[in-house]
Formats: sequence, C-alpha cells, structure tokens
Amino acid sequence: MVVPTVLVVDDSPTVRKIIQMTLQREHIRVVTAGDGLSALTSVADEAPALILLDIQLPRMDGYHICQIIRKNLQFRQIPIIMLSGKDGLFDKMRGKLSGSTEYLTKPFDSAELIQTVKKHLANWQERVPTQYENTRPRLRYRG
Repeated sequence: MVVPTVLVVDDSPTVRKIIQMTLQREHIRVVTAGDGLSALTSVADEAPALILLDIQLPRMDGYHICQIIRKNLQFRQIPIIMLSGKDGLFDKMRGKLSGSTEYLTKPFDSAELIQTVKKHLANWQERVPTQYENTRPRLRYRG
C-alpha cells in the first residue's frame, strides 16, 4: 500500500514530534525538517504530498520557502499549510500571498489538523510525481 508523505517543517522538535505522531496514527508517512534549507532539500528528495510549514524558522522564514516552492513547476501543486502562533489578518493574508493553501493557528486541535490534512490529501497521487526523470529537481534559493 502506498501512503502519502507529509513534510513537517517547524523549528520546535516538540511540535514536529506531536504532528508526526498524530499523522502516523492516520497511516501517513511523515518527514520532518527544522529549518528552511533542510525543508527545501526534503521537498526535492521526498516530493511530499503535502507540506505543513511553520512561518518563523531559522535561516529562512516560511513565507520565503513557500514562494520558492511555488516557483518550481514540479512542486507548485503541493498543498502548503502554514502553521503559526500569529492569528492576525495581516499574517493570514501574507501567507496567502506567498502561495499557501491554508493557514492553521498554533496551538491547534489534533482533530482539526487531521481533518485539514486529509482534505488536502484527497487525490494526492494525481499531483505528486512518483518518479523523477533522471535528474534531481532543483529548488533555487537566492539568499
């Protein structure tokens, strides 16, 4: 059985572990990253079906990561759910303008997280490539 992969990007090991355990109970494979550059490497290596992306990260914030992913033809269809402790309208609009699919405010309820993830994993196999064509895709970061 093929299961979807979700990339969880958060600088908090505790948050990453909680999300990982929650999603694994739902038979979802989880890969984690603790900063922006690791996240971009994981996107290229894993081609996740969905990305849960914290906004405040070391080295590169979630808005910038989202913009880089959206500029890549191979990965632009991956749903990106922004995670943040900020719940203001400005923050949500900035997430939308960066290309996020949805915005969840921390702390979030595990049932809400599961519902949101499952909603965006519908038809995931049609969006995410299962194999690469002899070349490793590149996500360009221009610091």
